[in-house]
Amino acid sequence: MSTPAIITVAITGSQPTKAQNPAVPIHPAEQVESTHEAYEAGASLVHIHVRDEEGRSSSDIELFREVQAGILKHCPDMIIQFSTGGRGRAAQERGAAIRLKPDMASLATGSVNFATVIYENPPQLVEDLANDMLAHEVKPEVEIFDAAMLYNARALVERGTMKAPAHVQFVLGIPNALPAREKLLDFLIEELTEQLPGATWTAAGVGRFQLEVNHWALRRGGHARTGLEDNIYFEKGRLAASNAELVKRVADLCGKYGRHPATPKEARTLLGLRSVS
Repeated sequence: MSTPAIITVAITGSQPTKAQNPAVPIHPAEQVESTHEAYEAGASLVHIHVRDEEGRSSSDIELFREVQAGILKHCPDMIIQFSTGGRGRAAQERGAAIRLKPDMASLATGSVNFATVIYENPPQLVEDLANDMLAHEVKPEVEIFDAAMLYNARALVERGTMKAPAHVQFVLGIPNALPAREKLLDFLIEELTEQLPGATWTAAGVGRFQLEVNHWALRRGGHARTGLEDNIYFEKGRLAASNAELVKRVADLCGKYGRHPATPKEARTLLGLRSVS
């Protein structure tokens, strides 16, 4: 029998523009439609950023509310995960939408250099966001951009700021952060097993590494992330037609590794999330 693989679709992010790829969904209605297509293609978890009218990354709780309502209407059992990322904003802004009680929210547990900027996540901000998630019963997805973030996550569990078992995502391929190296992923998985027993994990490959990392994760029994946030191309020289096209590619890969796309019910069980009646 095959084992379930949770396919996460990161639909928008804060960077890709329609000029780069017209399929990138910016406004709430577009995001809901793109999520529904990805859901039909096999995604059981959606990672959400929102943008303002000018297409800039936003923390506007009303935009999150609108997207959440649309997804609950059209994909009622899908796992909804809000991003708390964003540079230069206070915890109150970055975590504003946590009060809407999505199933999950992202939590980067440290700062890291990116290609041209520092992604700032100072200790107090991490603590505040984790406490907000705990208070609103929102499960964190710990974003691992650097190995130190794994040990920081263990410290949150030890302090009771984050519940075990944890769920982490290894982000590979961002310049100046963790490179996309297969043996590095093996090391991270080994450390995760030792530092956070019982944790589940996903791996995301950025840009040209997306498909390669999908293979690595499925082969190792982990879960996979795809979507236009991470990569606007389907293959070299050809833009992805939609988030759904990228999701279908991962869904089709699952059988090669004795896996199948997890249903939302299976994904909720694996992640220890509340069921949807």
